[in-house]
Amino acid sequence: MAKVELKQPIVDEIKAAIEGAQGLVVVDYRGLTVEQDTALRKQLREAGVNYKVYKNTLVRRAVAGTEFESIVDLLEGPNAIAISKDDATAPARVLANFAKTAEALELKCGVVEGTFYDAKGIAAIASIPSRDELISKLLGSIQSPITNFARVIKQIAEKNEVA
Repeated sequence: MAKVELKQPIVDEIKAAIEGAQGLVVVDYRGLTVEQDTALRKQLREAGVNYKVYKNTLVRRAVAGTEFESIVDLLEGPNAIAISKDDATAPARVLANFAKTAEALELKCGVVEGTFYDAKGIAAIASIPSRDELISKLLGSIQSPITNFARVIKQIAEKNEVA
């Protein structure tokens, strides 16, 4: 069996992972302790992010001809890839937040909704709240005036009942 045949299932696995992905972030994980790596993987899993270490040559093959091809120039050394199909900013948000306490974790680059970002760009993306957070903030700001209006109407009604 040729080496290429052995590697093809892994390339196919990467292709399946990035197919339909909203966001992908590449990190250098060198220097993370086992405890830190375990904690990071748990946080990413809870956020619905697929996180895995692949050989750079296999990633290069898998992303060729896709919107994620722009990451190949930065695939040097040991890398891990975080991929989300649901929340475009989740990989960047979780990884950047984790990197604040684990200095060994280095954000390298990423692609969010088809656009390539370098390490600084990914850090900026990480500051964007999740879709759910934005929706809850919007609903909260809509609900607040309605609640205040209802409270005033109730007070007027109660005042008129007393009179």
